[in-house]
Amino acid sequence: MRLNEILFPTDFSPASEAAGRVAREMAVQAGARLHVLHVVPPVTDPSLPAESLARAARSLADGLRVETVLLSGWAGRNIVDYAREKRIDLIVVGTHGRTGITHAILGSVAETVVRLAPCLVLTVPASLLAERSAAPGAPVGVSPRPCLVCDRASEDLICDGCRARIRAERLEQKRESDRPGRGLPV
Repeated sequence: MRLNEILFPTDFSPASEAAGRVAREMAVQAGARLHVLHVVPPVTDPSLPAESLARAARSLADGLRVETVLLSGWAGRNIVDYAREKRIDLIVVGTHGRTGITHAILGSVAETVVRLAPCLVLTVPASLLAERSAAPGAPVGVSPRPCLVCDRASEDLICDGCRARIRAERLEQKRESDRPGRGLPV
């Protein structure tokens, strides 16, 4: 099987970093073009992810043909649609390894891609990065990434402070809309 087009969708998380390394290595070995894609959630400012996408592509580009793509919408569906449109041969996607309630609430982009992709999909666990990058005797860990909201270092896509603020704002909006007399003609 010849791999000409490899897609690496990223959310800039440690899981994506591990998948990016694998995608780059495969693209180099196959002489394939590497597509680096990020999907901005609906109603989100794309300026911060655009900078992160450019940074990610630069870190993978040495000696490769790289194409970057920034889309807006629902990640899983956009990844699959892009793969179909560009005739991608392989998608290399990172997995966070979430289970239980976290998986139920956040869903799984990797799972959606695996179920709907028109091509082969390779899933790369975040733990792979920690295993490969740890020196003998060094603690296993993953370097923090910038929070998508405030750009401060965070182990998650959205840091705890921003997550708490977002939840508080949403709760306040809900309380405001549920107030007695709200929405009634005056």
